[in-house]
Amino acid sequence: MPLGSNALTLGLDVGGTTIKGEIADASGAILAAGTVPTPRGETAFEAMGELGDSLLAELPADRRGRLGRAAVLLPGIVDAARSIAVFSGNVGWRDVHVGDRFTTRWGVPVLIEHDVAVAGWAEWRFGAGRDHGDVLVIVLGTGVSGTLSVGGRLVRSAFGQAGEYGHIPVRSADGLPCACGNVGCVETLASAAAIARNYARLSGHEVSSAADVFGRLPDDTHAVRAVDDAVAALADGLLGVIHAACPELVVLGGGLAGAGAALSERLQTALEQRLRVVPVPKVVLGEFGARAGLAGATLFARYGALI
Repeated sequence: MPLGSNALTLGLDVGGTTIKGEIADASGAILAAGTVPTPRGETAFEAMGELGDSLLAELPADRRGRLGRAAVLLPGIVDAARSIAVFSGNVGWRDVHVGDRFTTRWGVPVLIEHDVAVAGWAEWRFGAGRDHGDVLVIVLGTGVSGTLSVGGRLVRSAFGQAGEYGHIPVRSADGLPCACGNVGCVETLASAAAIARNYARLSGHEVSSAADVFGRLPDDTHAVRAVDDAVAALADGLLGVIHAACPELVVLGGGLAGAGAALSERLQTALEQRLRVVPVPKVVLGEFGARAGLAGATLFARYGALI
């Protein structure tokens, strides 16, 4: 059930490198915000609790009692129904029972969910995909994943998260090994690290990030090739999803969406070149950008469900 207009919400977005947190009011105004490094293993959960404590301590005493609910978004495999952080390879935990540890600590109901599921839901319901019932959200960053909304409903599975687009094999014959154990997955060419790695292979020069590769467009032919390789792999990987669900929009989120039109326009063209039977969806940039997880966390806490 949605919270009242006077209630505040606390959201944490846990990543492999940092844990980000915010407290927001009903209008979306941020009243407190902070970031801490993500420790390895189960100790990360104590860091989450401490960050929440510090954010609450920033509020005036008369506002702390207005906290109505919190949400903690976790990477990897999450069993939200049983409140278990099943597995995260990046952070290094397995089968952590979250239970009521945060509820007891902060004195309010606390929801846990998959980070990408909530980020994609936020972009669909409140960001670039609002007012559309059929939306494919792609979160591009360290990995490639996302969400799918069909007929005005977010697609979930009994497993929880549906949208591991980065592990669709698209270059099986001559592809690179993927961390998942397969070969030629979308992520081996279209993730941020893969773009930087491919540029270094093509040019012989190391770069600090995928953003650096995009910054060399359009004059650096190696950068053009690395970006085109990434877009081609992403487009090939999405073809089955688009044929099956016929989304109206493809929304690009995550850190790589900061590349702007250099990414969205290329993907639009790649889909137009490949699709023959179903309508070509419009490719747009997400409105929340890299903040989709945090914005989604406070919204999820406010609504109490991925409505």
